[in-house]
Amino acid sequence: MKRDRNVKIVATLGPASNDYKMIRALHEAGADVFRLNMSHGDHAEIKIRHGIIRQVEKDLNSPIAILADLQGPKLRVGVFANDDGEDLVVGQSFRLDLDNAPGTSARVQLPHKEIFDALEPGAHLLVNDGKIKLRVKDCGRDFADCEVLVAGTISNRKGVNVPDVVLPLAALSEKDRKDLEFVCELGVDWLALSFVQRPADVEEARKLTKGRAALMSKIEKPTAVTMFDEILAVSDGIMVARGDLGVELPVQNVPPIQKQLVRKCRAAAKPVIVATQMLESMIDSPMPTRAEVSDVATAIYEGADGVMLSAESAAGSFPIEAVTTMSNVAKEVESDPTYTEIIEASRKTSGRTVADGIVAAAREIAETADIKAICCYSQSGTTALLTSRERPRVPIIVLSSDINTVRRLALSWGTNCVMTVKIVDRFKTAVIEAVRAAIASGIATPSDMVVVTAGVPFNTPGSTNILRVAPCDERLIFAGSLE
Repeated sequence: MKRDRNVKIVATLGPASNDYKMIRALHEAGADVFRLNMSHGDHAEIKIRHGIIRQVEKDLNSPIAILADLQGPKLRVGVFANDDGEDLVVGQSFRLDLDNAPGTSARVQLPHKEIFDALEPGAHLLVNDGKIKLRVKDCGRDFADCEVLVAGTISNRKGVNVPDVVLPLAALSEKDRKDLEFVCELGVDWLALSFVQRPADVEEARKLTKGRAALMSKIEKPTAVTMFDEILAVSDGIMVARGDLGVELPVQNVPPIQKQLVRKCRAAAKPVIVATQMLESMIDSPMPTRAEVSDVATAIYEGADGVMLSAESAAGSFPIEAVTTMSNVAKEVESDPTYTEIIEASRKTSGRTVADGIVAAAREIAETADIKAICCYSQSGTTALLTSRERPRVPIIVLSSDINTVRRLALSWGTNCVMTVKIVDRFKTAVIEAVRAAIASGIATPSDMVVVTAGVPFNTPGSTNILRVAPCDERLIFAGSLE
């Protein structure tokens, strides 16, 4: 299904979007990737949604990427004797400890020994999405005596963030490990990792996935921002998870961080999603706020591969309207000449390999001649990712006989993914498949030309080394020498 835009839309599924009719309507409205949130729904529900997505994909003959988002460790306080919780005031003392006795106005359980092992005096603790802020005055292996800096009501099982220290916690909880194995066997395309603090967290997940899914690291902790270059190097993609990031860092820090991360991902030819609160008012309203529209537009101007809907499509009253709005914003931004200027000004040209040079040449030829599309034959996806990084002005058609590659690339900027019937082992066959796909999609006619890139020998990852300007008339292809 060819889109009239390049940025991709990720829609989270949930109670408001869990049947065939709605999921198909969301895809037709513009959703390119469906997110399965492993924090909500049991395995039986996840399996049903996965099956529906694959049925929609088959019925519409349109590759769809499925992203399973692991919950990660959840740090929460215990329960209070008063079910309504307790009001904390600025300046008072409040203790967190391992005692499982019901909480009072003076203390409550924090059942995470690892936090106490890492805390030091002066560290800060944020409770209930940062609504309450505590500063550690004294601590030991089983307690932390704190001063209340920002007051509020603390109640049962509210979440706790620890922004100042690297916690000795694995990114994968026991639940995450079970969920990971389940969704990998089910057949998801991307796995989003929560609570990533260091490259080792990603490497641990890679050992468990065994190549069955691409890994997307969620950047939601200050330590992940500090070690971003190392995390990016071992990840297949990145999600800028602005929710927790905006809790653990001053909110004014998030926009420049978002811009920096998006640019680094693009330079590395790895897809990046901007997520959280993009059209949040559309949970209850058919119209977004002007600020939300501007927020979505900003992510697109920055060059993000994807923008994401969370509760808007999972639990909101207007999921289709939310997807449609996001799609319309993308089309408008991408038609703005300023968008092209920004994207081209941020293009990296240093440190080129042969593959980098080939895809850069393909873009330049396509933009200076009357070329209708860049067609990439890519079994592993490398050629397609490098071409997507170039952000060309013409459509990108990706051809592969590997359904897993086609689905994963549905997340990347500008890709129109097509399954080939057979494995291609000759360049002439790749060219023929490319022009047929260009014509079938309506991107080109038999009188047009396309640029075709591939790697020879075929089916060797990272071997992009050949480029051809080809006519879309097959008679001319057979008349020429493309062996």
